Amino acid sequence: MNEKLSYQVTVNGVAFDVDADRDANLLSLLRDQVGLTGTKQGCDDCECGACMVLVDGRPVNSCSYLAVQTGGRDVTTIEGLAEDDELHPIQQAMLDHAGVQCGFCTPGMIMSAHALLETTPKPSIEEIRIGLSGNLCRCTGYQSILNAIGSAANAAD
Repeated sequence: MNEKLSYQVTVNGVAFDVDADRDANLLSLLRDQVGLTGTKQGCDDCECGACMVLVDGRPVNSCSYLAVQTGGRDVTTIEGLAEDDELHPIQQAMLDHAGVQCGFCTPGMIMSAHALLETTPKPSIEEIRIGLSGNLCRCTGYQSILNAIGSAANAAD
């Protein structure tokens, strides 16, 4: 039987008191206890990036990140990017540039792009490719995603 641990985690600016198994991953905590289902479960092996979230501003694959590691830390999910019912510029750019097809990879792509633009506001196409290297898409062929992120970076002027 797994031991339950109680701790507090801040997700999208809201503090949550959670009880989770010692070996629970962050993805299950977000989806099952916090109720945020925008973060997707893909490969469950750190290969696809569908579950990408930010922990203290750094992108992590939530499928392999222990939930208990977030105690006292700040987690940002795809739901936390929009403000006052207005999409984040990266979210809007993904829609405007057809960077979304099936949508399964989209939350992880957007979270990786957000982290990239926080550290490199005007990335080259090569920097965008590197920034997204941990995210896989089976639908778009990537060009529309690259265009969307480039557009979001340029719109930040």
